[in-house]
Amino acid sequence: MQNELQILDLIMQASWLVKGVMLLLLLASVASWIIIFRKRQALNRAEKEADGFEEKFWSGTDLTALYEGITSGHRKTDGMERIFESGFSEFLRMRDQGRMGPNAMVEGAQRSMRIALTRETEELEFRLNFLATVGSTSPYIGLFGTVWGIMNAFIALGNVQQATLAMVAPGIAEALIATAMGLFAAIPAVIFYNRYADQVGRLESRYETFVEEFLTILERHANRAVRSGQ
Repeated sequence: MQNELQILDLIMQASWLVKGVMLLLLLASVASWIIIFRKRQALNRAEKEADGFEEKFWSGTDLTALYEGITSGHRKTDGMERIFESGFSEFLRMRDQGRMGPNAMVEGAQRSMRIALTRETEELEFRLNFLATVGSTSPYIGLFGTVWGIMNAFIALGNVQQATLAMVAPGIAEALIATAMGLFAAIPAVIFYNRYADQVGRLESRYETFVEEFLTILERHANRAVRSGQ
């Protein structure tokens, strides 16, 4: 408890610039943790939704029935479900127009799903760049505060007749707190950025695999529709 009070006293005695650096690092750390918790919820939800949709998709359910079940709920779709909805709706639209070859129908569905996949990936990566920025810049911001604080501590020694370690130690200590805060902000940001970037990459790979598999199924449906004259 006494050490905590001493650290708080050192922070309050720091120069305004060093205090500003500490405040900036504190805000960056708080923002990082908010993003970390929210991104964890979003990515876990995306994985569960992908698992649930793939189970329904590969269970042998009729594609039209699956599509109508999704669109009849008038709810916002996400992830793999949105990619499926986007591709199948375009496929149905082009099929109902008639005079479309199977390749044209499949290519139209592919373009639509690629656009949906890109949007999904952008949503998954949203705010990750902030974690990367905090992780890469916070140590340098803290180091700037440290250098400035130590510089002021040594400048103050020039006004005294006899310099002692006791005179310079508080200034150096308060300056080093800025470096510690920089590391405190950077380390979690780097750890969770790497973890979430890997998770996003695996989800994106699942989405791309689903697109390719679904296109194969749509190609069979398109050929069947052309042969039957629909």
